[in-house]
Amino acid sequence: MSTTSSTRVVLADDHTLVRVGLRMLLESLPDIEVVGEASNGLELLVLVEKLRPQLVLMDIAMPGLNGLDATRRITKTWPDIRVLILSMHQNEEYVRQALCHGAMAYLLKDAAPLELELALKAVQCGETYLSPAVSRGVVSDYVQRLRSEAPVEELLTPRQREVLQLVAEGQSSKEIARRLDVSVKTVETHRTQLMRQLDIHEVAGLVRYAMRMGLVSDAH
Repeated sequence: MSTTSSTRVVLADDHTLVRVGLRMLLESLPDIEVVGEASNGLELLVLVEKLRPQLVLMDIAMPGLNGLDATRRITKTWPDIRVLILSMHQNEEYVRQALCHGAMAYLLKDAAPLELELALKAVQCGETYLSPAVSRGVVSDYVQRLRSEAPVEELLTPRQREVLQLVAEGQSSKEIARRLDVSVKTVETHRTQLMRQLDIHEVAGLVRYAMRMGLVSDAH
């Protein structure tokens, strides 16, 4: 039952069964209210603007707009909303990007339910939480770097990242142009710039790069 003190949560994962399981688990916890679900990052942004939850729990690899870029947009537009990333990946690059984009917690999908509860409590208190399975040395290094240095300049602009994800998902220039509300020529320009900046000159290479950076998964 919803109470005035409940933490309002929105879930985002492109797998329906995962969302169902997470909702059941979250709603079994005290003072947690799941107010919405999204199957991709674009749906999530719409829900967040409409519902203004206190916490967002999301996967990284989602179609249309991945969890990392969705995190960046949410924390920039609504800095009071706290983001918890739930991922199957524990490599350093995913953790670094999640922290850089403003996530307050990074939890692995094979974590025990108790660990999710601990992560939620930490985030609710304004603390950072990272799965113990993630290398502690790496985490310590990244957290210290994030606190002591200026933000790392990204190799790609947010729009280039969007184009890269959509290219990697197999969408044509025309489809991408329609999705982003730009001209086909603009999309082709972005594609050319991407290949030049990354020194990757074929689509298969862009797909591999996008997968390595967590923009898409091998399931897409």
